[in-house]
Amino acid sequence: MRPGVAGERVFTADDFRRRALRETGPFAVDEFGDHRLNPGLRDMIVRDGLRDAAVLVPVVDHGPEATVLLTQRNANLRSHSGQVAFPGGRIDAGDASAEAAALRETMEEIGLPGERVEVIGRLPDYVTGSGYRIAPVLSVVKPGFHLHLNPAEVDAAFEVPLSFLMDPANHHRQSRTLNEVRRYFYEMPFGERYIWGVTAGIIRTLYERLYA
Repeated sequence: MRPGVAGERVFTADDFRRRALRETGPFAVDEFGDHRLNPGLRDMIVRDGLRDAAVLVPVVDHGPEATVLLTQRNANLRSHSGQVAFPGGRIDAGDASAEAAALRETMEEIGLPGERVEVIGRLPDYVTGSGYRIAPVLSVVKPGFHLHLNPAEVDAAFEVPLSFLMDPANHHRQSRTLNEVRRYFYEMPFGERYIWGVTAGIIRTLYERLYA
């Protein structure tokens, strides 16, 4: 029996760390992404010219009840405006690794200093319908931090219990029609926050890889 899966299920940062450390790869190329729920659109999603990006999956160590730190993107951004997201962005030429890019972007967006972040692993890359190949970087964050949001990029930052996000009962499949094509995605509403799309897809991948 895997710890915390049945019986006394726990959602601590320590348990998350143990699970994440097993994610060592190698990973299949383009296994995860928006095309998993939309196999008929695979050739449109998994294609040449994808832009490399990285996001930080920050699990905050609050003892018996860990949380995940998320952001609400600025409502005036050109892409994915107003959406819930992990902190992160494009991998620049000067970034030594996806992990370095995720930490840099997190500092730039919400002012979370790298010394409070313990990078512990990676999920397989997640390919998006908007043309990105995202590297989700798993981490544990020491509590007691003070965020400094960049208002040009982020309207808010908030925490969601890891137990809520890792409960498949909260993962709902939905669909929308865009340009006469029906696209399927996950949504995970949490109070006034609407988590969906790529962010929900990465959370679902985290559940499948670590907690299913």
